[in-house]
Amino acid sequence: MNNVREQNVSSNGRAPIVLEIKNMTKKFALDGGKFLTACDNINLCAYKGQTLGIIGESGCGKSTLARTILQIYPPTTGEAIFEGKDILKATGEEKRQNRRHIQMIFQDPTAAFNPKMLVKDIVCEPLKNYGLIKDSEIDEKAAELLQMVELPPEFKDRYPHSMSGGQRQRIGIARAISLEPQIIVCDEATSALDVSVQEKVCKLLVKLQKEKGITYLFICHDLGLVDLMCHQIAIMYLGNILEWRGKCRIFEDYKHPYTEALMKAVFKVDFEPGDKIQPLEGEILSPVNLSIGCPFQNRCEYCQDICKKEKPQLKEVEPRHWVACHIVK
Repeated sequence: MNNVREQNVSSNGRAPIVLEIKNMTKKFALDGGKFLTACDNINLCAYKGQTLGIIGESGCGKSTLARTILQIYPPTTGEAIFEGKDILKATGEEKRQNRRHIQMIFQDPTAAFNPKMLVKDIVCEPLKNYGLIKDSEIDEKAAELLQMVELPPEFKDRYPHSMSGGQRQRIGIARAISLEPQIIVCDEATSALDVSVQEKVCKLLVKLQKEKGITYLFICHDLGLVDLMCHQIAIMYLGNILEWRGKCRIFEDYKHPYTEALMKAVFKVDFEPGDKIQPLEGEILSPVNLSIGCPFQNRCEYCQDICKKEKPQLKEVEPRHWVACHIVK
């Protein structure tokens, strides 16, 4: 997939901020007056026409962050600044209109589609919801959208269950771009696909990004795929951003012990004799009533006394490289 990166990240540079997440926290109330902290004071920026990768273990808060930005969940605190406004405060029609500009591609497109609807009705449904298309225009518009995602126009008269996983995901992409959004959240959008299909879908996403200037929030478990696809990468753990890297590949220059542990746990097809996967050991701290100190303290081989007493804050250790760790200078 190296050519995917060459197409996408080679154009990386400074770009206007299209979405700024400020001090975002999301807590879920539990019985007994306790709270589960899914996102803890998150600060991130997404740049116009670029891809922000968000990666971490299952349960780290990646999808909760995305759903909070999309106002599926209300935030506990914090802001999401889009076009100079905090979209998290929007209600009613303003909230509905904001969703025209921020769309989502789901992990399982089959579950996101109404199985009784034809493809043309699925991809044009957002346009109908906003009164942007007449019934007489659906066939033509559906054919246009399908061609954008490299599917034959005649697929518009089929049902999604008669198509392959990769084809269904392209339909999901077609539906997401139908409103010409500025931001698309890709929530594990390629994880259910075969590797060969993943590459084709990634190339398509890159192509659409270049043509339309779309900003992607790319949520994924696959370190290699995120490293290839993204202009910036945020490493998330237990609701916290532990490392953020822009411009350079995370595989070539990482600092945080958690990122190091993730790299050691990755399976490689070019293992040398004696090389082994080193699984990340130790129990994750409970997100319920979080303890003080570093969230990674009980799984970190470099843990010191200060790590148990004081939570590290993100600091810039070199240009466009931020790390939340006491031992990284």
